[in-house]
Formats: sequence, structure tokens, C-alpha cells
Amino acid sequence: MDAQCITIALVDRSAGYEATPARVRLSVLAEFSADVSQFLRGETKEVDTAQLEVAVIEGSLAIQTAPIMLAPLLFHDLKMLLEIELLDAVDRKRREVIERWQKIARKTSGIAFQIAAPFLPRPVVVSSGSDYRSDDADQWVQVERYIRGEIQDLGGSGKVNAHVRLPDGTSLTVSTDRDLLRNEKVNRLYKMAMLRIRAQYNVLTRELRDARLVEFVEYAPSIDEEELARLTRRGAQAWKDVPDATSWVDDLRGGTD
Repeated sequence: MDAQCITIALVDRSAGYEATPARVRLSVLAEFSADVSQFLRGETKEVDTAQLEVAVIEGSLAIQTAPIMLAPLLFHDLKMLLEIELLDAVDRKRREVIERWQKIARKTSGIAFQIAAPFLPRPVVVSSGSDYRSDDADQWVQVERYIRGEIQDLGGSGKVNAHVRLPDGTSLTVSTDRDLLRNEKVNRLYKMAMLRIRAQYNVLTRELRDARLVEFVEYAPSIDEEELARLTRRGAQAWKDVPDATSWVDDLRGGTD
């Protein structure tokens, strides 16, 4: 497929006038820009939005990208959005944006979102009349569990949370509150920790979301040297009359053949 210029538009008349590049509320512009960046980047970050050049154009307020070449997942998702309103086959980060836009369009009169590209026969439209949704609501269950990982970030001036790097290399954001962190006596930053959390768990993908910290659990595995020495002595005493442990086990099994 040739390089594609993607145009993502916000149609907003909710303030009593139509949002345009010449006049738009700053908060609306900031949120829309963040959503556009997340949608283009996706979970795989196949589009480097930090380096991507865009133009802000009429329509009513639209962001048009410079030609994007190697983004097969993005192009695939745009086709899927045009064919079906069920979002399960769409990239998770893009799905979050579309679901957010769908809620806004239903809640606020005069708002809609459009995505156009040369290879699409018509724009993707998210409006009060569309029904974009995921069909995985019943796949999420509330759980309480223990997780272990390295605390990579802790705190925050707005939302207070902990960013935990799990043993498989993935990162989990765990929300918490200031009082819990304020009462902590241990500096946990950049250290391994055990956390007790409540979260939603997807029974199909095993993904955790909306995690919240219940407490830090002291996790300090250690070896009792005296107990280990005692068990070693007992083992040596029990096996002292066996000259070759391997042959003895083989005899019990009926030979090696």
C-alpha cells in the first residue's frame, strides 16, 4: 500500500459555536491531540508520533498527518472500523480511544469524530448514531491477588500510582492513595516488592487492568543457615551406608535398562 495521509477530525458544536483551527477551547484541543497520538501510535507504537509532522486543518477541527508508510496494523484497524462496529479485533490502545469517543458522542450533543484516508471508501464516523463497542465485558472479573515486580515510579502530583515492572518485562500501573504512601517506612523505589492488589482480570487474555494497591507485603526470601546445616547432617547420616546413591536408586527402579 502507498503511503497514506490520515485525517482525524473532531466535529464539535457543543460550546455554542463550531470548533475550528481559529477557535477552540484549549482543553478540548489538548485532549483531542492526545487521543489522536494514542490512536496513531497504537499499542505496538508502529507510528512514531513524536517525529510525525501534522497539519491542523478545517473540518471542523482536523489533524492531518504527513504520509505514513509502514503502518500495516493501523491500516488494518481502519478497515475493520469501517466494516464492523465490534472492536474486539482492533488494537487495544486504539480501541480505548474509539470507546472513549463513542461515550463522548453519546453524552454530549453536537460532537462527532471522523477518520479518513485515501484507501478508505468513506470516513469512519463515531457519533451518537454509531455503536462502537467491545464484546468482552463478561470476560473481566474482579480479583484480589499478589504480584511481584520492580517499583519504577511511585507517587504523582495528580493521580497517585505505582508503576511496577513485572517479571515478564511488562509494566502494570497500580493506583493508590497518598496516605498509604505517606505511612510507608521503606523506600521501595527501584527495588523488588510484593504488592497485594485488587484489579479486573481478563479470563481469556490474563490481562490485568484498573489495578489498585491494597498494601505492600514484606517479601524477603532468605535461607536459614542453621536449618539447612541440620537437614544436610540428617541426610548424610541417612545415606552413610550407601556407597553409590545412583546405583542404589537404579536398583530400586529395577535396573537402568
